[in-house]
Amino acid sequence: SEEIRWDMGYPGRVYTMFHGTHLTNAKTIIDKGFERSKDGLLGPGVYVSRNIEKAKCYPLNADKKDKVVFKLRVRAGKVKKIDCDNHPLQKSWHINGYDSAWVPPNSNISSIKSGREEDCVWDPKRISVVDPNPNHI
Repeated sequence: SEEIRWDMGYPGRVYTMFHGTHLTNAKTIIDKGFERSKDGLLGPGVYVSRNIEKAKCYPLNADKKDKVVFKLRVRAGKVKKIDCDNHPLQKSWHINGYDSAWVPPNSNISSIKSGREEDCVWDPKRISVVDPNPNHI
């Protein structure tokens, strides 16, 4: 089976992860929580990473002074590993029973030039902000 749990952890395990966003989004995230994106490499969901350096890159075209990074607690649930281009479940992992998708570090995904891991969580309620004062980059 290709089912995997980050670090071979347990289904109920909570992970520390990070999310980079624009300063203007920070208050909304703190007040109302995260919203699922419409699309992305792994389809709709909330994009996070255990690699803070990856999170610091987002949003991609924002000035450094406008970027913030949230430290998060993420309940990953059932995780699907996506480790190659055109993986059959790359954008359909959720409808196939998975709570999160994980691109491991140094995977064969051509659009991830940095080699850093990327994670996508379907249900924003699985994510909570650890520190309501995000760190400026």
